[in-house]
Amino acid sequence: MKQEYSIFILSLQFLTRIPIRSNDHYTELRMAEIPRYFPLVGALIGAAGGAVFLVAHELLSLGSAVLVCVVATVALTGAFHEDGLADTFDGVGGGTSKSRALEIMRDSRVGTYGTLAVVVALLLKIALLTELPARHIPTALILGHTLSRLSSVLVLIRGRYVRDEGAGKPVAQGLSAKSTWVAVITAVVVTLLTWLLVGGVPIIAAIGVMLIAHVLLRLWIEQKIGGYTGDTLGSIQQVSELGCYAGLAACL
Repeated sequence: MKQEYSIFILSLQFLTRIPIRSNDHYTELRMAEIPRYFPLVGALIGAAGGAVFLVAHELLSLGSAVLVCVVATVALTGAFHEDGLADTFDGVGGGTSKSRALEIMRDSRVGTYGTLAVVVALLLKIALLTELPARHIPTALILGHTLSRLSSVLVLIRGRYVRDEGAGKPVAQGLSAKSTWVAVITAVVVTLLTWLLVGGVPIIAAIGVMLIAHVLLRLWIEQKIGGYTGDTLGSIQQVSELGCYAGLAACL
């Protein structure tokens, strides 16, 4: 039990900016297993965003409340995934070769492609959520943040890490069977709960569009660099989250 708690704390610290002391929990072995709790942490981030929306919507219009809750989730994660999205589009979009793409992604500066990618992603996120009935927005946030983290985990299961070091290095050898099952079962449970709230067709549409977004972006990335990095995991999370909201918006 203590082992699982430590892995969860490390996962929470890795994906959010919640000030948590993890010195007593850290080991390389535990770090390699933190993706098992990515969907659970995603659900908690989505729930926090949903709570912010509910409060904000009591005081503000629907669009303003959505803006506030999106900003809250970005602040909670420290724009961790948005940074990966920007670096991926700068590197993969602007690099003429694998080595050049990886070099650009290492650069702390944000270029034109990266800036546009983040701006468009945030605008789409706000627009798609605003299209939903207000009562379904908290549910959509929980589902989107959960499934999009599972989308990143799917890359870890079979993908190839292409750097010698970096944020993805602890799981460069792939996930254990236990971590894979914990991540998948968590996402399935959250999906079934949201199914009860919004119905089956919107959930199926959300999963379908998310998978299309996942596959297209992954093919583009792997064609260019032959695998994944920590940055590309962030970009896949962002695009998958957008796909989830797009599927829901199309049906609701």
